[in-house]
Amino acid sequence: MKKRLKTYPMSERKNLVKVSDFAELPPPDFPIKSLVNALPRIHAGNTFRKIIEALARAHKKKAHIVLGLGAHVVKCGLSPYLIALMENGGLNALAMNGAGSIHDFEIAAFGETSEDVAKELPLGRFGFVEETGAWMGDAIKESLKADLGLGRGLYEFMRKNPEKFPHRELSLIWNTGRRSMPCTIHVAVGTDIIHLHPNVDGASIGQASFKDFEIFCDEIAKLENGIYWNLGSAVILPEVFLKAVSKAHNLGKTLAGLTTIDMDKLMQYRAQTNVVMRPSAGVGQGFHLTGQHEIMVPLVVLALLEEITR
Repeated sequence: MKKRLKTYPMSERKNLVKVSDFAELPPPDFPIKSLVNALPRIHAGNTFRKIIEALARAHKKKAHIVLGLGAHVVKCGLSPYLIALMENGGLNALAMNGAGSIHDFEIAAFGETSEDVAKELPLGRFGFVEETGAWMGDAIKESLKADLGLGRGLYEFMRKNPEKFPHRELSLIWNTGRRSMPCTIHVAVGTDIIHLHPNVDGASIGQASFKDFEIFCDEIAKLENGIYWNLGSAVILPEVFLKAVSKAHNLGKTLAGLTTIDMDKLMQYRAQTNVVMRPSAGVGQGFHLTGQHEIMVPLVVLALLEEITR
């Protein structure tokens, strides 16, 4: 059945997101603290301050900070802010869902991503661009052969084929890989466009993503006095995080002093329960902050960078 599927080149796909629309960081002396001080000390105003304080404290104490990322954050052009955090020691590990890795991969390769689903779906073209599925399929198979997790495998594919990825400096996968920072990708089979492609093998995806789950569990086990920050993942990463927390406890890790943070456009059940409430109960604290990613992420990152770099 897969052999009968028709693909088409990326050059024919109209994308809704381009690197020219990505966020740009302001000058280093941008006075973000004045804005933070101007916020009311009520409700979300206090939560915002507490989140910055917790992140800055973890950074100062060299405690572990792990970020779990939903795909929409990449599509909102926010990668430059997260890369700035990496550059300044504000992150120790990154986790993404499958869709996040695809958008990041396409940004690195083509400088654009996010097809017009409503337009392409009735034409039978949604998800069938050739290069993304073919290249990621090759990268996933090579990951399996090299016994690598999916995140590291995609980085290695970029490293070995630089001519295919002229925009890799804006890729989260690339920036974690060149810093030897863990980047794990957690795939739900059937949810991502590349699963439609003839070159993509389900067994390879499963094994590479499962290896990433084990790497992720190792990172979560280091979160004593550390922080897990869930950014824009409503289902997959909150569920993965909860299982990793359970494994850490099973192995005797108390995760004492754990701070959990959830940020999304609206409050979601799994993130509120599996990130904010359950993991930190009795050992630490949990926060939720609601707002549009393209506004909230720059505010949080700039406020944090001011605390840790000045």
